[in-house]
Amino acid sequence: MAVRTERKGAVLVLTMDRPERRNAFDGAMTRALDAALNEFEDDDSVRAAVLTGGPDFFSAGTDIRVWAGEPTERGGPYGIAGRRLRKPLIAAVEGAAAGGGFEIALATTMIVASRTAFFSFPEVGLGLVAECGGLFRAPRALPLNVARELLLTGDPLPAQRAHELGLVNRLTEPGAALGEALAIAQRIAGHAPIAVRETLHAVEAAYAADDEDRWLDTATAKERARASVDATEGVAAFLAKRPPHWTGT
Repeated sequence: MAVRTERKGAVLVLTMDRPERRNAFDGAMTRALDAALNEFEDDDSVRAAVLTGGPDFFSAGTDIRVWAGEPTERGGPYGIAGRRLRKPLIAAVEGAAAGGGFEIALATTMIVASRTAFFSFPEVGLGLVAECGGLFRAPRALPLNVARELLLTGDPLPAQRAHELGLVNRLTEPGAALGEALAIAQRIAGHAPIAVRETLHAVEAAYAADDEDRWLDTATAKERARASVDATEGVAAFLAKRPPHWTGT
């Protein structure tokens, strides 16, 4: 099963489980996360959830050997990046949250990360762009110049720095991110569910209309980048483990 689920009282733990590819997404994993999140949102007895990739890494994003499948009806890319969550979902990050993995974390309600964690957008090194919300969620969650740096260089942002900048809500010792995320989720689950739901809805609604335009901007950037010769070269070079030769076409 690409995504495992486990109930802990009123909290659901969702674990991305494709370790042989560092939890990189293919179509099956996108569908599995979408199904798990649909279950979470449709079950009124579940009041909060935690999304984790396990003790070693969060997610490497898209598996570019096979790509991540089509966006889902309710969840969009990866089954989550286009989803308007009705309940709190907390990301528990150990190790890499790279590319789409970073965008998945940005799509959650809040982020808990251990000191081993780091966040990155390596897409420009492949001739691509951050296609699944990173182009507008990163500047929203981080200072603009920091977001620009991450998106344009592909360099990693360590969890300690991410915490200082306000991207990460809680910073933990290695191996403790899931436990801390669970504690927050259980605290939220102990509050009145309607009040929690309406609070989350009101906060997210402030950005909902703007997001529609930003998705259109992202689609344009995605189409132009993917149609380039450089995108073909970047992916081929990555798979062949050689430096790319950019032509700017």
